[in-house]
Amino acid sequence: MSSPDRLVYMANQIGTFFKSQGHDKAVPGIADHIKKFWDPRMKRAIFAHLDAGGAGLEPNVLEALTSLKPATFLPEAH
Repeated sequence: MSSPDRLVYMANQIGTFFKSQGHDKAVPGIADHIKKFWDPRMKRAIFAHLDAGGAGLEPNVLEALTSLKPATFLPEAH
């Protein structure tokens, strides 16, 4: 599993990619990318980091994760 720092870095890289599209397209684009391409362990870890304050996350990424979290079903790891 990736460390929180690595996941923050990866999420911010996604945010950088979408930044040129403007806020209204960037936030849903970031959320969609994470929803589609991150595995459940990565999502659980980044949402735990978000719950702990989300240190280091860029504003658009923070907003995307916040909007995505309630809509994402994350089964518990066994």
